[in-house]
Amino acid sequence: MPLSESQKKHLRGLAHKLRPFVMVGQQGLRESVHEELEQALTAHELVKVKVAVGDRTARDAVIRQLCEQSGAELVQRIGNMAVLFRRNPKKPRIELPRH
Repeated sequence: MPLSESQKKHLRGLAHKLRPFVMVGQQGLRESVHEELEQALTAHELVKVKVAVGDRTARDAVIRQLCEQSGAELVQRIGNMAVLFRRNPKKPRIELPRH
């Protein structure tokens, strides 16, 4: 289910105080990065990811791949930081606005 703009705005506000849970370095996307992201999304739903690879195009590709493989939605991307959200179906932690 795609997030509405008001939901993304709400999530950006919540993510502001977060520190990066997952960091992607020059080694790129390894299996350990995917496992770490899966655990973080399951536990917290809202995760800040630091992507320190190449130029803007490379960062966008890495973020897109992370979203596709994890089933998360991109809430925000600024520089080398991305905020991802994926609802935990068993134990939802974050209540989203309806609209």
